[in-house]
Amino acid sequence: MQMPSEATQDVWIRLNCAQRRVKASIEAALREAGFPCLDWYGVLLHLKRDENGRLSPREIERGLLFEQYNLSRLLDRMETEGLVRRIPYPGDKRRQLVEITERGRDLQKRMWPVYGAAIDRFVGSQFADTETEQLASLLGRL
Repeated sequence: MQMPSEATQDVWIRLNCAQRRVKASIEAALREAGFPCLDWYGVLLHLKRDENGRLSPREIERGLLFEQYNLSRLLDRMETEGLVRRIPYPGDKRRQLVEITERGRDLQKRMWPVYGAAIDRFVGSQFADTETEQLASLLGRL
């Protein structure tokens, strides 16, 4: 079994640390603007991008940007806020679909300017455009 080089270990550590720091900074920017956490945005965006605005919980989980260990509780809170609603799955009463509401669409739209600006501030502004393209290409290989 081949062990990773020092450089590979360093990349792994830096990727994980950078992800944690950037996510925490973006979460703080959303909080300061009075918005819910980034996970809510991820669910709303994923639902909004679906042609019908509805997905199964499993499909939502696969499309999220970040790990969500308890999606069911997150969806419960979002449903209480009127951002999503659970509807019966056609032909299978044991399953459900989650559907974005107009209120959810509105929240996602209002969150994006803060989220987008934070992405630019904490990621985009750290690199020249050519470096960003190069980094995206390199990370795409992973």
